[in-house]
Amino acid sequence: MSTKIYLIRHGIAADAENYPTDAERPLTETGDRKTQQVAQEIKQLGINFHLILTSPLLRASQTAKILQDYKLSSEVKEFSSLAPGGDISDWLEWLKTWKSGESRELALVGHQPDLGNWAEILIWGEARQALILKKAGVIGVTLPEGDSPVGNAQMFWLTPPRFLLS
Repeated sequence: MSTKIYLIRHGIAADAENYPTDAERPLTETGDRKTQQVAQEIKQLGINFHLILTSPLLRASQTAKILQDYKLSSEVKEFSSLAPGGDISDWLEWLKTWKSGESRELALVGHQPDLGNWAEILIWGEARQALILKKAGVIGVTLPEGDSPVGNAQMFWLTPPRFLLS
């Protein structure tokens, strides 16, 4: 019974100066297309998520919707702590209550540097600013059974999108 977490950065988004707030920035046409290609490759790898949690910002929720459209999960939920500057401790509290005791796969759709920092906290117990997650890139982390995942997780996948684009 293992838990695999896939930290997925949103696709390429529109320039900030063209929108009144950062939260309103959508994916560009290129971002949408590349994110669809990444979703297709993830699907071809046989990966399915029990749940997709997404940042409430538009570009992240659009990325999560693309993953859902490719039948990678039937369920997408907004999770405010995945917004820029969100606190991993909120997610860790939520994780304790989520389908405990079952083998599961979870996608977290959010932003850099937060997702890279969250992966580092899970793997090394602290953020080191070393893992850089490209737009539409994926970091895969396996959480330990029973123990606190902080500093005890194992990274099994770090993929920039160019390796998933056909």
